[in-house]
Amino acid sequence: MVGHDWGGLLAWTMAVYHPKIVQRLAVVGAPHPLRLRRSVRESPREQGWAARHTFGFQVPVLPERRLVRDDAALVGRLLHEWSGPGWPDEETERLVRRAVQIPGVAHSALEYHRWFIRSQARPDGIRYAHRMRAPVQAPTLQLHGALDKCTLPESAQGSGQYVAAPYRWRLIEGAGHFPHQERPEEFDKHLLGWLADPEPDR
Repeated sequence: MVGHDWGGLLAWTMAVYHPKIVQRLAVVGAPHPLRLRRSVRESPREQGWAARHTFGFQVPVLPERRLVRDDAALVGRLLHEWSGPGWPDEETERLVRRAVQIPGVAHSALEYHRWFIRSQARPDGIRYAHRMRAPVQAPTLQLHGALDKCTLPESAQGSGQYVAAPYRWRLIEGAGHFPHQERPEEFDKHLLGWLADPEPDR
């Protein structure tokens, strides 16, 4: 199971909820959900500020309108702010900006931000947090861009405390929040090398 950003949070969740299915776990730019909660709470000037967009997405309707306004200019700006130098290229930015303008996409892209915040005091979020305390039993690789300004590297570090299996942490230098797209050769080297390792290190 490999997941990036919110997909990474889902990958962590999958490994805990369905441990017999996930043989190996690779997460990219995504702390363990409980580690992320703690980072936002304990570091409001660091991770809290970096995640300010998530708090801004909590109001209804207006964030969706902001995302698609002016040919999704905000989406292009966020891509540049969160990535390292030299990415995205014009074609990639154009593709992402077009995609978010498909009816329903902007709303769907914001709903997981809303759940992450709103659920914390609700029964479903409390049950989720309790369940996620169970240690991950699958060998885990955690990859993170050294220049990530969306999910800070120091917020992701420490996620290994939730893993009972062999765990490997790797920073990808020169990459921001999208290391698989910004530095694909280095990313693939880390991921494929780890997958091929019959005994991944702790």
